[in-house]
Amino acid sequence: MIKSEEEWKKELTPEQYHILREKGTEAPGTGEYYHNKEQGSYLCAACGNELFSSEKKYDSGSGWPSFWAPEKSENIDAAVDESLGMRRVEVMCSRCGSHLGHVFDDGPKESGKRFCVNSASLKFKKKE
Repeated sequence: MIKSEEEWKKELTPEQYHILREKGTEAPGTGEYYHNKEQGSYLCAACGNELFSSEKKYDSGSGWPSFWAPEKSENIDAAVDESLGMRRVEVMCSRCGSHLGHVFDDGPKESGKRFCVNSASLKFKKKE
């Protein structure tokens, strides 16, 4: 999915644009979905790609929604991120390339992974 930055700016809120397109982050504990306990799917806020399921969400205490695995691994891309003087693994939507957050190797035993994701990069679809 290819769009110009002007098209993204028209479709996204300023916060979403900063996070999804400029690789920003929201302050810990402030995201809309951090404490969400409803059942459903988490979609990319930019393109609607299905990224995570509430069944794989857990409370990591990090301040951001955390998942131990994506819903479908092919819907997530990863790349080394050496910004801010750290070496991390950035996760992005495979359809539109939007920044979601980072993945760490300190997750629960199900996978050992913690996908630490910005709420602003997600759209929640409640299970019917």
